[in-house]
Amino acid sequence: MSDGAPPEPTPAEELRTTEVDLGGLVNVLATHLYSTPLVALRELVQNAHDSHTRRLLEDPDGDHRPLIRVRADAARRTVAIEDTGAGLTEPEIHSYLATVGTGYTRMLRELTGNQELIGAFGLGFLSAFSVADEVTVTTTSHREPHLGHRYRSRGGEQYRVEPVPARPRPGTVVELTLKAEHAHLADEDVLRDVLTRYCVLLPVPVHLGDDEQPVNSVEVPWRHPSGGDQYAARMRFAATFGRRFEPLTAFPVHPVEDVTDAVGLLWVQDGGTYGSSDNRDLAVYLRGMLLAEDARDLLPRWAGFIGGVVESNRLTPTASREDLQRDEHYHALRKALTDAIVDGLYETARLRPAAWRRILARHGNDLLGAALCDDRLFTLLADDVPVPTSQGDLTAGALRAAGGGAVHVALGSGGGFEEMLYRAMRVPIARGDRYAVLPFLRRYAQLRGCRVVELGSEQGDRELFRDPERPLPEHESAWLAGALADPGEQLVPARFDPPGLPLVLVPDREAELKARIEDDRADARIPSAALRLARAFTARTDGEVRARLYLNLASPAVRDLLAAYRGGHTGSATAAGLLRSIKVIMAAASSGPSEGDLTAALAGIGTAVSALTAAVPAGLPEVPDSPGALSEER
Repeated sequence: MSDGAPPEPTPAEELRTTEVDLGGLVNVLATHLYSTPLVALRELVQNAHDSHTRRLLEDPDGDHRPLIRVRADAARRTVAIEDTGAGLTEPEIHSYLATVGTGYTRMLRELTGNQELIGAFGLGFLSAFSVADEVTVTTTSHREPHLGHRYRSRGGEQYRVEPVPARPRPGTVVELTLKAEHAHLADEDVLRDVLTRYCVLLPVPVHLGDDEQPVNSVEVPWRHPSGGDQYAARMRFAATFGRRFEPLTAFPVHPVEDVTDAVGLLWVQDGGTYGSSDNRDLAVYLRGMLLAEDARDLLPRWAGFIGGVVESNRLTPTASREDLQRDEHYHALRKALTDAIVDGLYETARLRPAAWRRILARHGNDLLGAALCDDRLFTLLADDVPVPTSQGDLTAGALRAAGGGAVHVALGSGGGFEEMLYRAMRVPIARGDRYAVLPFLRRYAQLRGCRVVELGSEQGDRELFRDPERPLPEHESAWLAGALADPGEQLVPARFDPPGLPLVLVPDREAELKARIEDDRADARIPSAALRLARAFTARTDGEVRARLYLNLASPAVRDLLAAYRGGHTGSATAAGLLRSIKVIMAAASSGPSEGDLTAALAGIGTAVSALTAAVPAGLPEVPDSPGALSEER
């Protein structure tokens, strides 16, 4: 059996070396390894930083003042990156600068254990050819301060090195002659924006042009804690870095022993999310250099309102250094960041009530969903997070108190008779169709031991619409159903408040869902697993009853209508038609189903009024104001 080792070549076989198309390789690495040409600037500044670190390791007692300066010349279409670091000897140019995949920085870090060195793959210099027609490197090594060398290459396949006068101080200048399509990089405003983002955490000062103020001069609160207000320093950093949204509060990320070395800062952004948009904004730095500008997947999915910056030496970059390997350090950091967000929200609620109120008001929708994802957050938010209701945003506790110990939730979007009923009840009704509202309130009810009345469900409607004191005779129910109900509507005699409301049309939400998922287009819009679950949920209804028409037998108008029908009054059919027209008009203003013809309903009101007025004898006294007076006089 083979143990996996390659077979020994037979005498007839010849061991050959794999050929490498250097031109193709350079093109792939320089042009297709990175997602944006801006990475070239990052890589070259990173090389300059590592050159300084190397010099400090090799010459710790030397006169070394670290500095990186980036200059742009729009007229010449050039960008130059200058450093006062270790510089390169001629052999080092050939061994490291011009050899793909050989990184002196990586070897030095492995040899010394120094974690400030950034480079890892020996590929970064190639990125220069993604933006430049020609790259020129002028360098003087601190080991040979009397010698200078110039490397020059077009395209990266071939190069030449020539002696030049030594630089006044050891170090290196990398000059890029930009391709025409990347000429905008020679604009100082563009460079300032890029360098400020990429280099904000670098310990070596990075200057642009002749500016004396480094672009990375912002105070990093977790590195250099000032003697003043730490919270104010965090907020200043968050405001500088989180440019899209104003920070509402900021809290630190601390290392977790034996789990992660990550440090940094997270903040709550003043940006709306509404349960659907994702404004997570996390930048990850490795040894001070931006590694991943959009690392949102490190944050929990429910944290759409969080921005932040973290840095770590344990994370493993991909070869492009634009993303992270999903290894054990990555997953450990994900958990640590979730814990940091929860701890930060607790700290804000306890120590910064004004900021906490703003967060609740701004991100109530997202926090409802977040509370369902983490037990610690639910404990924190259960009594504080606002819930959208018919009377504005209220806490679950306020809903419970106003509902007499029960929490009322509307499963539909309201409108029409439903909305009229909820207003007449004078009880706030939670909007169960909004993001996370219904599951949050169900869990709240379990926690606080109260009832949830789900209006629009069969059980919830039974609590709201009570059975009549005496059932209607079958012939009366049949007559009312024929006079008031449209196809797909089921007439249900009931009693409910207020008595001034004669009837309410309540859509059957399960039938609505069934109709939506059985739409031919649903298969294309909804994942198959979700469709199977939804169809299992709606299997208990046949979908024939699309709405229930609750007739209020406690209403004087309905009592009068029934009395007129029982007495054979000729106006009973006209009065019933008037109620039906009102029902159709009100239903048209809601999202519920209605088979009624709105135009016919409007015409029906006019017909009913004409019929009723034509039936009034001349000289009849005015209609009394008191409800039910017609039946009493009759």
